[in-house]
Amino acid sequence: MFRGTITIVVALLAAIAPAAGQSYPSRPVTLVVPFPAGGPLDTSARIIAERMRAPLGQPVVIENVGGASGSIGTGRVARAAPDGYTIAVGGMPTHVLNGAVMTLPYDVIADFAPLALITNAPLVIVARKSMPARDLKELVAWLKANPDKATQGTAGVGTGSHIVGVFFQQVSGAKFTLVPYRGAGPAMADLMAGQIDMMIDPSSNTLPHVRSGLIKAYAVTAATRLPTAPDIPSVDEAGLPGLHFLNWSAYYAPKGTPRAIVDRLNAAIVETLADPAVRAKAAELGQQIFPRDQQTPEALAAFHKAEVEKWWPVIKAAGIKP
Repeated sequence: MFRGTITIVVALLAAIAPAAGQSYPSRPVTLVVPFPAGGPLDTSARIIAERMRAPLGQPVVIENVGGASGSIGTGRVARAAPDGYTIAVGGMPTHVLNGAVMTLPYDVIADFAPLALITNAPLVIVARKSMPARDLKELVAWLKANPDKATQGTAGVGTGSHIVGVFFQQVSGAKFTLVPYRGAGPAMADLMAGQIDMMIDPSSNTLPHVRSGLIKAYAVTAATRLPTAPDIPSVDEAGLPGLHFLNWSAYYAPKGTPRAIVDRLNAAIVETLADPAVRAKAAELGQQIFPRDQQTPEALAAFHKAEVEKWWPVIKAAGIKP
């Protein structure tokens, strides 16, 4: 009799998870964007959220929760109920850099259930129009000939452009001054005016000015060229192999979210990312969608772990603080 009761209970528990996945979602899903509205991450999230409505059968509502380099909104999702109704878009700044430079009330890996990798956007190494160097090798030679005199503008302390500037110096052996600005916009304005020497920033911010002839482009921080800028070589081609930095994005749920719900959300994301209209809009933003085989929760977990293991030692060795 006792064994029979156990068998019935186990069978009932086994049926609960699939049932939860089948009935989910029964109301709108909130997608927290941990930055103010209007930026590339927010724009991309709105495109994807709108398309996810079809496979989910429910709206995906964007909620912008900015502040503290994205840690306020990200922390909110870490503390949310693991029921699939509150998820986050995050990436290099929120789930890698913040964990190395800030004391956070959550763990950037352990407190989240990975859903899927979304987009990546390598940066472009650019310099003022009057820079004498004609290619990346000449730029490195010029920097070495002018140690600690050259300047690289960054979007602020602890940002991706700051970290990749530190990495550039480690890989190349050049020494220059990193100048923090209140965002990439003011830094780009000074670069175009010739007030600073160089920047390493996303293609969405750099390519329009490269094409207008206001600044020079030397390389893309990836192993391959950008489809939207095939004339700019990769760092591997240009002479600094391995200087790879991707401004990537991904979707996360709170830890403890049932696997059936994770799979439901992942399927909706995968379908959305396969839509030609979504892919075209991502390309317009200077973003590349990760290949289908990298859109699984397991692939995101492995990629995320590798990024933390790569960048935290770089950041901590440089003593970067917020």
